[in-house]
Amino acid sequence: MRHSIRRGLTVASVAVVSAIALSACAGPAADPGSSEDFEPLTSIKLQLQWLPQSQFAGYYVALDKGYFEEEGFDSVDIIPSGGDIVPQDALVNGDVDFAVAWVPKVLGTLEATGAELTDIAQVYQKSGTLQVSFKGDGVESVEDFEGKRIGSWGFGNEWEIFAAMAADGLDASSVKVTTQDFSMNALLDGDVDAAQAMTYNEWAQILEVENPATGELYQPEDFDVVSYEDTEGAMLQDAIWADTERLDDPAYADASVRFLKAVTKGWIFARDNPEEAATITYDAAVAAGEGGAFPVGPNHQLWQMNEVNKLIWAGGDFGTIDEAAWAKTVKGALAAVNQDGLPLITEEPLESAYSNDYTTKALAELEEEGVTVGGEYTPLDVVLTKGGQ
Repeated sequence: MRHSIRRGLTVASVAVVSAIALSACAGPAADPGSSEDFEPLTSIKLQLQWLPQSQFAGYYVALDKGYFEEEGFDSVDIIPSGGDIVPQDALVNGDVDFAVAWVPKVLGTLEATGAELTDIAQVYQKSGTLQVSFKGDGVESVEDFEGKRIGSWGFGNEWEIFAAMAADGLDASSVKVTTQDFSMNALLDGDVDAAQAMTYNEWAQILEVENPATGELYQPEDFDVVSYEDTEGAMLQDAIWADTERLDDPAYADASVRFLKAVTKGWIFARDNPEEAATITYDAAVAAGEGGAFPVGPNHQLWQMNEVNKLIWAGGDFGTIDEAAWAKTVKGALAAVNQDGLPLITEEPLESAYSNDYTTKALAELEEEGVTVGGEYTPLDVVLTKGGQ
């Protein structure tokens, strides 16, 4: 059996298209339970949208614990991206079998190119995006964005900003969207009034920095935080994507279900054993040679694992696309315009953009096999350390 982690080049940004398209509920192209004779796929490639970190712990756990092997795969490549690989492009080009990417980014690609991909599992049920500013700088809510320098990584990550502003009837052209790197340096250096951050990554990064005024680490009360999950701009994020046309192939449809079974077991383990899951992911990052590329310290990874579990285990069945959350993503993208007055999307996308059939079948089979697929996550109390070490 061959398990591998392929290292991608590290660059300052994740290259994804800036257009967005979103879709209504749809069924699969083929019946995932088809009994038609076929040769099962035993070798698959999964493309991630960033470097090894606990954001992707479930996949690394499934690899480490042999869950892919249990589902009949003897060759599994997990391919990171440091920005050199766009996950949905790799999937469209046939370079990989599945990809992990944010919903608006992928569906932007679909509208722009006419390609067809299907969200077969919505791993993250909530948005983890924040806008963080120093306390007292006057950015306490979305209403305060007008006239401010709002930091973003760009490449589609800024759409929640504009969707939230549109929902509040604000003028997007008044905002200076300032490109920041994947750290909190732009805020610390005063280059932005409010920096973009993920609950599981950059928010921890700034809390791992020493406050020169106190000699201690920064504390949450030193900042004002806008959570997009609490706004109408919230958009669905990490999802597992499959090639829509290939889903007509019974072998690929079958592999999709088996893949989701392995992944589900990986994320269940990460929920119930967050410390070990964080260690597995940290070891994967070290093995991939990413130790100096970004914060992958063991304590930072544990924080990340804790926060990621909060986004995944939000009350519904694992991987199930919530129609209301999908509709909210669509509505926000349709209503929003960017700082240049251009709409993010112009029409409803194709109905093939998502399907719950594959994850539903995967969960049903796991339950039949005695796996408890339901459950809640009990958060840990993770105390951050300087530099996340």
